[in-house]
Amino acid sequence: MKTRVLVIDDEENLRHMLRTMLRKNGYEVDEAPDGEAGFVLAAEGDYDFVFCDIRMPVLDGIGFLRKAREADFSATIIMMSAYGTIDTAIECMKNGAYDYVSKPFKNDEILLVLKKAEERERLKRENLRLRQSMEREYSFGAIVSRNARMREIFDLVRKVCDVKVSVLILGESGTGKELVARAIHHNGSRRGGPFVAVNCGAIPENLLESELFGHVRGAFTDAASDRAGLFEEAHGGTLFLDEIGEMPAPLQVKLLRVLQEGEVRRLGATRTTKVDVRVVSATSRDLERDVAEGRFREDLFFRLNVFSITLPPLRERLEDIPLLVDHFSRKHSEAIGKSGCRVSPEAMRLLAGYGWPGNVRELENCIERALILCDGEVLGPESLPESMRGGGIAGGEEEQSLSIKKAEERLERELIRRALDKTGGNRTHAARLLELSHRALLYKLKEYEME
Repeated sequence: MKTRVLVIDDEENLRHMLRTMLRKNGYEVDEAPDGEAGFVLAAEGDYDFVFCDIRMPVLDGIGFLRKAREADFSATIIMMSAYGTIDTAIECMKNGAYDYVSKPFKNDEILLVLKKAEERERLKRENLRLRQSMEREYSFGAIVSRNARMREIFDLVRKVCDVKVSVLILGESGTGKELVARAIHHNGSRRGGPFVAVNCGAIPENLLESELFGHVRGAFTDAASDRAGLFEEAHGGTLFLDEIGEMPAPLQVKLLRVLQEGEVRRLGATRTTKVDVRVVSATSRDLERDVAEGRFREDLFFRLNVFSITLPPLRERLEDIPLLVDHFSRKHSEAIGKSGCRVSPEAMRLLAGYGWPGNVRELENCIERALILCDGEVLGPESLPESMRGGGIAGGEEEQSLSIKKAEERLERELIRRALDKTGGNRTHAARLLELSHRALLYKLKEYEME
C-alpha cells in the first residue's frame, strides 16, 4: 500500500506543488485549505504523515496539533511556516509535532524529512514487534506444559511477579529455571527494567566479587577504570543469580549485606550506592543439606528463600513430552530448513519412554540434532541417539534399565568424556560446555574416578 500524506495549507500553489512532487515520488496525497478541514479529513482517513502550515484561517497549525493530540491521531505531523522562530518550533514539538520545516523549502528537504520520519516509524513498529514477541516468549508461551504441577507453578509466578521479594527457584539441571526467572520478570511491574543474569559457578572466585559489585580504578592490578557491577546494571529490574549454591563463602556474606541494606559498595570505594533490584536465584543443589553441612550460610538461605518454586523433572511430567517435542520441532525446523518435518509414532514412543536425566534441555538438544540428521519429512527412530533406540540406556541388566540414578550416572560420564575430548582435556572449557561450575566438574571427576 502507498504511504498516505495529508497536506494542510491555505496557499493553493504550495498545496499543488507538494501534491505533484509527492505523487511523483510514490505517495498518495490529499489536501485541505485550513486546520478545521484538515482535522475532519485526518479524523476520517488513515494517514501516515501530515504536513501542516502554522498560520491559517479558521484553525491554525497549533490549534490543529492540540486537537490532533486530544484525538490521539496516529499520523506523524510535520509543521511548516514562513514565519518560524526557535520558540515556534519548540511550541510545535511540545504539542506533538515530529519535525518543523521553514518556508521556502526545496523538494529534497521535504523528501529527506519524510524518509527520516518513515525510518522512525519503522523502528517504532520493530520495537513494538520485538516487545510483543518478548511478551509471548516469556508470558508462559515458552514454558510449554499441560502438567498439573507446572500449571500450579504458572499460578505462583503470576502471584509473585509484582511483589518485590526474593525468589528461589529449585530444580534439576535443564528443568527451565532461567525461563521461569524471566517469566517472573517479564510478567511483573519490572518488565520495563533490565533483566541481568549471571552464573555464579561459571566465574572464578577472584572475579565474581568485581562482577557483582563493581570496582573503582586502582582497586586491583587490572582495574584501569571505574566499572559498575551487575547489581547496579540491574537497578530498577531483576538480577538472576543462577547456581547460587556455587557461590564462595566470603561472597555469601557480602551478598547477604546487599540484600539486607539495599546498597552496594564497589571494590576499593569508600561510599555505598543504593540499588533497587529484585533478586531471583536458582540452584540444582540441595541448599538445605548444604546449610546443614556448613557449605552455605543459613541466614543467606533464609533471605533468598522468601518465596520458593520447585520445578519438577521431566520424568515426572511425561504427558508434556509430545507437547514439547512438537514445540521444539516447530522452533528449530525452520532455522534448520526442515519445516514441515513431523515425528513418527515409533520415534515418539521412544522419546516418551526415555528417562531424560538432562530434562527439557536434553530433549530440546535431542530434537534439534534429530532434525539435522533427518533426511525426509518424517523424523524416525534412526535419527535419535543410539542409546535411546536401545531403550534409554547403554545396555545392562533389565533391572538397571529401571534405575534413573544409574541412567543419570551413565549419561553424565558420557557427556563429561565428550566435553573433555572436545576441549583436549581442558577442564575449565569442558565445564563451560557442560554448563557446570569448574568446582562441580572436579567433584564429578572425582566421584566417577575419571581423573
